[in-house]
Amino acid sequence: MNLLTLTRRNLKVFFRDRTSVFFSLLAVFIVIGLYVLFLGDIMAQGLSHHGGDMRFLIDSWIMAGILSVTAVTTTMGAFGIMVEDRANNIIKDFSSSPIRRTTLAGGYILGAFIIGAIMSLVALVLFEAYIVTQGGALLGLAAVVKVIGIMLLSVLASSAMVFFIVSFFRSTNAFATASTIIGTLIGFLTGIYIPIGNLPEAVQAVIKVFPVSHSAALFRQVVMEAPMASVFASAPAAAQEQFSLSMGVVYRFGDTLTTAATSIWVLVATAAVFFALATLNMRRKLR
Repeated sequence: MNLLTLTRRNLKVFFRDRTSVFFSLLAVFIVIGLYVLFLGDIMAQGLSHHGGDMRFLIDSWIMAGILSVTAVTTTMGAFGIMVEDRANNIIKDFSSSPIRRTTLAGGYILGAFIIGAIMSLVALVLFEAYIVTQGGALLGLAAVVKVIGIMLLSVLASSAMVFFIVSFFRSTNAFATASTIIGTLIGFLTGIYIPIGNLPEAVQAVIKVFPVSHSAALFRQVVMEAPMASVFASAPAAAQEQFSLSMGVVYRFGDTLTTAATSIWVLVATAAVFFALATLNMRRKLR
C-alpha cells in the first residue's frame, strides 16, 4: 500500500461519514448563524460613521475569518480518522505491515490537507454567493488566485498544528472533547466574534501570536481591499490604519506593523515546526 492508496482510503472514510463532515463544519455554521442573526447588523451599525458600503466591508471581514477557521475545523475532522484507527487498533495492523511509518503518517496528513482544501473552497463559494445576495461584489480573478494561495498555506499550517494535537489522542472521546473545545475557542482566538481592537491587551497579545490569526489577517488583506478602498476613499490614511488595527487586518508589535510577508513566514514556520513535532511523536508511539 503506497501513499496515494492510503490517502484515497482516508478520503473515502471521511466523506462517507456525513456526520463527520457536518461536525467538521459546525464551528463555521455557528459563526455564520451568529453573524447573520446578530453580529452583522450590530457591527455595521457601530461602524456606520465611516460611511460607504460598510455592510459589504463587514461581510468581507467575516468571510476572511470563516476561511481561516474552516482550515482548522475541517482538518480536525479529517484527523479523526487517525484517532479512530488508533482506537480500533487498525493503525497497529498498518504499522505491522511493510508500510513505512513516514508513509502511514503521510497518508493521514495528505488526506487532511486535501479535505481541508476542498471544504475551504466550498466555504469560499458559499460565502461569495451570500455577499452577492447582500448587494456586495464578487472577488476579482487576481483576488481569487491570492485567496486560494492563502487558503492552501492556511490549510497546510492548520494541518500541522492539528496533527500535532491529535497525535496525543488514543480515544475517540478525548478527541471529541478536544474538537468541541477547539471549535468553541477558535472564533475568539482569531478575533471573529469580537474584533481584536475591542479586547483587553493581554487577549490581543495571545491573538497576535496565534498562527491562525495570521491566516485570517492575510485573507482580510485580500478580500477587504476593494470595500476598504470604497469606504475610506475620502478618509485620512490614519483612519484606515486605525480601522485595520482594530479589525485585525494587520497587527502591531511595538511600533512595527506586520506585513503580508510576516504572516506568510509565520504560517510556513508553523507548518514546518508542528509537522516535525507530530512526526516525532507518531514515531515514538508506533514503536
